[in-house]
Amino acid sequence: MFLRTILNTAHRMVYPFLSVFARGLGVDISTMSLLMTARSLLGTTSPLFAPLADRRGRKFGMLVGISVFTLGVGLVAIYPSIWTLAAALLLGMVGKYMFDPAMQAYFGDRIPYEQRGTALAVTEVAWSMAFIAGVPAVGFLINSFGWSAPFPIFTALGALILLIVWRMVPSEDPHHEPAANSRDGYRAVFTSIPALAGISIALWASAANEVVNIIFGVWLEDSFGLKIIALAGASAVIGISELSGEGLVALTTDRLGKPLALTIGLVGNALASILLPFIGQTQTGALVGLFLFYITFEYVMVSHIPLMTELVPSARATMLSMNVTGHAIGRALGAFLAAFIYQQFGFLFVALTAVLLNLAGLLALRRMQKGK
Repeated sequence: MFLRTILNTAHRMVYPFLSVFARGLGVDISTMSLLMTARSLLGTTSPLFAPLADRRGRKFGMLVGISVFTLGVGLVAIYPSIWTLAAALLLGMVGKYMFDPAMQAYFGDRIPYEQRGTALAVTEVAWSMAFIAGVPAVGFLINSFGWSAPFPIFTALGALILLIVWRMVPSEDPHHEPAANSRDGYRAVFTSIPALAGISIALWASAANEVVNIIFGVWLEDSFGLKIIALAGASAVIGISELSGEGLVALTTDRLGKPLALTIGLVGNALASILLPFIGQTQTGALVGLFLFYITFEYVMVSHIPLMTELVPSARATMLSMNVTGHAIGRALGAFLAAFIYQQFGFLFVALTAVLLNLAGLLALRRMQKGK
């Protein structure tokens, strides 16, 4: 959880400070939105790399992912520019999407399915802690020293993560039998209707989240004139909502059953989406709306992961990497739509788009259950 908080902070800090990075680099919001789209699309390459964890071991997959991340942020630390930032965002995405499936498979190998929702919810606390603690710290650094200030810190922390994983994760793994090749894993995933439907849930839910994710910092700044420190504070509110969602998963998902928990989360996120522009007429209302939106989305995501770990147990890391690809395509779709819809039609239509995407996720969940 601690190590993933560092990785997730680097991943998430761009969202609330999108306008700040754009101004610092002398580019417009549309350029940054396209860069975020490219970052998400690059995540679709995850299945090319994550099966390494099925073939070479979970530790190997984690170490390679961290190395790629550290290389990316190190480039900006050495020479801050739009090109090195682009490289950092892209390499950071590849590194994260190599590390996360290997780590989740590592826990999936060791923890019984009936308890896996609670265990993985603990590791997912890192997602919310990035916004509660990490992003406010990044906001302080940016406000004090400029937009590139966090990157030398992340470079040093990346090296620390590499050392800790190398020392703590055992090289010999009796819980995992390495796969002979990647083809069998891909075949098992692509011939499973529940697996494909489960991946599409990730796609639709992530797209719904990203259309709001990309825009919320711009929306708050346009509506209320919030500045860097205030935007960092708004990020902390979102982080607290996500922490609450992860806590709810730990308490309820294993008891309710993963499909019912997913249904509750998707319906709740659709309702929160349509509520957001109406209660967001004031700064307090906007923060309350964002709290509801992110707590329901986090409930969806963290309930979804343990379900996916058991759909194709023979190729667990490959399955989880394909799930990551679903998230990546969804985030790319959301990032592509977000700026256009906001600039042309306003925030209400951003929220309506999120509702429609959540409804598509519900249909995919029904298809997954029928396919079993």
